[in-house]
Amino acid sequence: MIKTRRIPRCPAVPVAGLLVLATAAGAAAPPPASSIFAPYQQLYPANAYRSASGAPGPAYWQNRADYRIAAAIDTTTKSLSGDEVIRYTNNSPDALDALWVQLDQNIYRADARAAFVSRYFGRQHTAGDVIEAVSIEQGGRDSPLAFLVDDTRMRVTLHQALRPHGGTIALHIRWHYTIPGPWGGRTAVTPTRNGDIYEIAQWFPRMAVYDDLRGWDTLPYLGNEFYLEYGDIDYRLTVPANFIVVGSGALQNPGEVLSSLQRQRLARAGHSDRTLMIRTPQEANAGSGKPAASGTRIWHFLMHNTRDVAFAASAAFVWDAAHLDLPDIAGQPRLAMSVYPVEAAGDGHWARSTEYVRNAIDYFSSKWFPYPWPNAINMAGHGANMEYPGIVFDGIADAGKKLFWVTTHEIGHSWFPMLVGSNERRAAFMDEGFNTFIDTYASDDFNHGEFAPKRDSEYAPGGGNPVDEIVPLLLRPDAPTILDEADLVPYRWSHTVQYFKAALGLRLLREQILGAPRFDAAFRRYIALWAYKHPSPSDFFRTMDSEGGEDLSWFWRGWFARNWPLDLGVAAIDAQSGSVTLVSKGGLVLPATLQVTYADGSSRRVRIPAEIWQQGPQATVSVAGAARIVGAVIDPDHVLPDIDRSNNALNRPIQPVSSSPAAHTQETGH
Repeated sequence: MIKTRRIPRCPAVPVAGLLVLATAAGAAAPPPASSIFAPYQQLYPANAYRSASGAPGPAYWQNRADYRIAAAIDTTTKSLSGDEVIRYTNNSPDALDALWVQLDQNIYRADARAAFVSRYFGRQHTAGDVIEAVSIEQGGRDSPLAFLVDDTRMRVTLHQALRPHGGTIALHIRWHYTIPGPWGGRTAVTPTRNGDIYEIAQWFPRMAVYDDLRGWDTLPYLGNEFYLEYGDIDYRLTVPANFIVVGSGALQNPGEVLSSLQRQRLARAGHSDRTLMIRTPQEANAGSGKPAASGTRIWHFLMHNTRDVAFAASAAFVWDAAHLDLPDIAGQPRLAMSVYPVEAAGDGHWARSTEYVRNAIDYFSSKWFPYPWPNAINMAGHGANMEYPGIVFDGIADAGKKLFWVTTHEIGHSWFPMLVGSNERRAAFMDEGFNTFIDTYASDDFNHGEFAPKRDSEYAPGGGNPVDEIVPLLLRPDAPTILDEADLVPYRWSHTVQYFKAALGLRLLREQILGAPRFDAAFRRYIALWAYKHPSPSDFFRTMDSEGGEDLSWFWRGWFARNWPLDLGVAAIDAQSGSVTLVSKGGLVLPATLQVTYADGSSRRVRIPAEIWQQGPQATVSVAGAARIVGAVIDPDHVLPDIDRSNNALNRPIQPVSSSPAAHTQETGH
């Protein structure tokens, strides 16, 4: 049992039996305990839509967007044209007299807002989305609708308001655009030895989200990511007959687009734990292993309950696959697959990609929530390192541990935000940080730690102890916080804040605050509650409080809403009373381990709760033993992000205690 007593904040002086740590004068005082431990004011209030427990409320609603799309690639003009019907369901309590649609290809226009604010966009341009027609299907015929395009958004005015509580509309849009070259980033045409790779994403007009938090969410696309409605997406792609196409969801017509040999190989892969070739490098080089090369073919894909789809098409693909250890869907085995040009083939390179995909899907499914979609695909292209439901885009040059880490990270996005559909443009940490967090454990798990620990641009990029690498951010008063909106975070801080700090925060929560059993149960509950829904940061915080059994106001405020530093120290050892005085000189508080050493060589560890600081920044802990105390250290295992470790330990020589005051000296810690 820990006994504590508060001591006044005053200069320490040497007294009999007392060893005191000298402290620097003029140090900034931490916030008062009343501020550190005050109830955390959530950004969004609890109500009938969102419960105080963090769960969706009894009146929670969410709109739905189902798509039917026919698109075609023109390899001469390197363009994509499409005709789509969006069946939009208004489950909100509000009548909608207009609809907002996202046109993300407009980010490549010369006059796009992103051209002025993004480091990635604005150097080369296309005409963006060219909207040919917008209409509504009524009575079996199209009725034109007025529309207004503004940057990456389009407002469509309806003839009559779409009724609330289940009203539906069929919105018909025809469009085309020029596909960017390799400079396009997330979507591009990338040249390779055996032909171009068409990496197609953000490719069809998609509904903006209308939610209970702000109505239409129409933030422009400035280069940060997405916020999308869920639904079924049925899409057909017309491409040259010699192309291989991989895409989100399940291929509906393999007999029409694959050779009999490819179908046989896929069937074998559906029962193989070992990666099998569907199209070999030799076949890719020879231009064989595919149907006849003349004309075009239509590839038909369907994905249920998804917020997006993406695809890749090329005559250059090598293709391999292996079985996913998950239940079949509609009697069909589920596959981990990779496609890549011959340049990327080989051991240590993309030949291991499917192994990495399979491991990530199996690990995350068993640990957090089962992967819900038919297949998981990794595609080697330009190197955007970008995630979409069921397919991810990585780099031809990726190899070794980099390929493992980036594959695991992008596949991990299947859970955040593809399954748990948070708003990436407003709360990037809820997908990047959460995903980086689960990645760190996946790295430890893979092949007995072959690529562990995870140390890359997303997490502890210097390769050292993460709690030390985060300290420079905690010492910068101008650094953004985790809760800052994504577009407001300067690029130089984005990975440090949204990926690294957020992920480290969850590791601290799991390993130092709640413990793995409580954290894991609460985190799994959060995922299950918000699967295919739109949680806010407030919903996450409330769920972890409620399911984890702790009021974590002090942690949400200190680590997520602020960049308060942690600075714990050992201020004094009183050998006569058998006590150690601790200090907290930063705004952040965390549970910590205190290790005490005694004169007989024995030692003892005491767990210090965060609540010890509720009465002020200094506290005395009674740790009397059979022998007198000769040393104390706070955080002996170096697991906390303490900004000043010079005051973490205090030792006194092992010698008989003298009754003479002159024998007691003031020493500093080390």
